[in-house]
Amino acid sequence: MYAVIRTGGKQYRVEPGDVLVVEKLGGEPGADVAFSDVLMLGDGAAVTVGAPTVEGAAVNATLIETRKGEKVRIFKKIRRQGYRRTRGHRQPETVLRVTSITGAGKTAAWDGVVDLTPKALLDAKARNLKAVVASLEAAAPAAAPAKAAKAKAPAKAKAAPAEAAEAAPAEKPAAKKAAPKKAAAKKTDAE
Repeated sequence: MYAVIRTGGKQYRVEPGDVLVVEKLGGEPGADVAFSDVLMLGDGAAVTVGAPTVEGAAVNATLIETRKGEKVRIFKKIRRQGYRRTRGHRQPETVLRVTSITGAGKTAAWDGVVDLTPKALLDAKARNLKAVVASLEAAAPAAAPAKAAKAKAPAKAKAAPAEAAEAAPAEKPAAKKAAPKKAAAKKTDAE
């Protein structure tokens, strides 16, 4: 089952379990959000179109986080006048997880759990992951032979180009520059 909802002046096609990024909505992470502006409901071949909305239909979602969107650069310039201005803007946005769609006598619900971990925290964990992996490799005794094998492999790679250089044909000598003979002869005739 899917629905088309309207929020923030835009329309979104949603299904249970979808993650949706919309214009900023009020509320704290974990809050339930209900959309009653359902423009269309679909369930396989059966489609219900509202005029303008479907009566009794609702879409429920859980607010995951409120954050700033990607930066938009604004650059103004008037040519030949030395006027240049650069500004930036980050639009606030809300991330939602659609949990259920109700309407036309049916209900479709998402059976998963909503993870309230914000994107900023996930990015921080990803950055620290390399440090954690490095500390685990240093503590493990089996990791030492693997590092020694990796150290030997580049030495073989360095020897191969030297052998290839010996087998390469000799280079041609550089061409000699010819001296301008005719120009010198003309000068002596003119004098």
